[in-house]
This record gives sequence, C-alpha cells and structure tokens, in this order.
Amino acid sequence: MDLNLRGKTALVTGASKGIGRAVAFGLASEGCDLHITARSSEALIQLGYELAQRFGVRVEPHAGDLADAGFASELASRIGAVDILVNNAGAIPRGNLAEVDEARWRQGWELKVFGYIRLCRLFYPLMCERRSGVIINIIGVSGQRADANYIATVTANSGLMMFSESLGGESVRHGVRVVGVNPGIVATDRFMGNIKQRAIKMYGDEARWTDILKDLPIGRLARPEEISDAIAFLASERASYISGVTITIDGGLKSRPPTGI
Repeated sequence: MDLNLRGKTALVTGASKGIGRAVAFGLASEGCDLHITARSSEALIQLGYELAQRFGVRVEPHAGDLADAGFASELASRIGAVDILVNNAGAIPRGNLAEVDEARWRQGWELKVFGYIRLCRLFYPLMCERRSGVIINIIGVSGQRADANYIATVTANSGLMMFSESLGGESVRHGVRVVGVNPGIVATDRFMGNIKQRAIKMYGDEARWTDILKDLPIGRLARPEEISDAIAFLASERASYISGVTITIDGGLKSRPPTGI
C-alpha cells in the first residue's frame, strides 16, 4: 500500500532507539524527510547517516533534552513547520506511591508529559496556519490499566490520552489530526533490560524473563516495527478520518486481567 508520504517532513523524538528508531525507519522507508531528536548525539548522527544512505531521504539530527523548555523552543525555531510530529521521548519510573518520590515523579513527567504538551504547543499552531498536519503521541497501554505498581506511569499516560483526544477533537476544525497510540509490551532494549533485572530479583536467573511474560495473550512481545507500521498509516491520508482517539496496539493485553507485567 502506497501511503503517499514521500516528500513529507516529520519530526520524531526519542529516535535513537526502541520504538522511536523503528518509527524513523518506517517513515523514511515511505520517503519522508526527517528531523530526529534524542539525547545522544552520536547515536542520532549514525541513525541519520544510515537512513539517508538506505532510503535517499534528508535527515537532520538534533541532539538535546526535551525536558528543557529552552531546547524545545530552539528546536521549533530551527525546524519550523513539519507535516508530521511523532512524540515518543520519555520514560517514567516504575514503582508504587512510596517507591517513586516526588523528584523522580517530576523528572519523568517533565520529559514525557510536559515534553509532549510543550512540542504540541510549539508545532500545532504552525500546522493550523497551514491547515495541514498530523500529531501522533506515543503513550502506552498502562494508561488504560490501573496498576498501583506503575502509579506515576498510569497517571501520566491516562492524562496524555485525554490530552490527545481532547486536542484531536478540536484540531480537525483547523485541518490537523491528533492521535494517541498505546503500545503494549514491546521488545525494546530498555524493556528487555528491565525485565531481565526483574527475573534476577524474582528467580535469580535473567534467562527466566519469559516466565514473567508467559500469560501474554499472543504469547510474545510486540516488535517495534509493528508499532511503527501503524504509525506510518496513521500519519498518512489513508487515515484522514482518524483524530481525537487513542489506538491501542497491545495484542489483546488491555482486555486481560492484570498479570503483574
């Protein structure tokens, strides 16, 4: 299916690894020119070179911390209007109310919650001026699954879902679509590192991480490419009637009772 994205310009945050990297590859493969951000300059430069060589698109890396309002504003001034904004940067610590202190809570929210909102504030008006654009906020299925052991995360993600859906209901009046995407459990390097550490604590053997995930409905983790394929579709005119909703891509996990994952 030709998504007609060739020649479009996208900004992908948190692009150096995991889902963000897969999204950058997916959009580049469709012919999108890219602006990519992450904290690691070296990883971004390598990714940009790889994408440009492989797909013949223009890629501009922008290393910096999107928790820093100054960097976000500078980035928007440097880039100007884009056709597609994919908010992906951010990780919020796991833990219950006693385990996640206020400093860690605020640090996690500053990058993911306020980082997403900040970039929307900066790029959404530019899209409205052109009466064209798509914003995709990659959030996480935990926003739909109450869990006291992920309390900072579920609170953040549920808020970002409502933010995306509220903005996306109004944005269409200005020719702009806003969509939330809730991935389930994805086989990223970060997740694999965390789950293996949990296996060591629970079983004394990192190789037993599969035991923790044995109740997944499909029986496996999602691949980052499965998320990026959906995002490329949502960014395209093929999805022109989709806005103000959150799309869940979790292999049925949300519909299962919590398993402690």
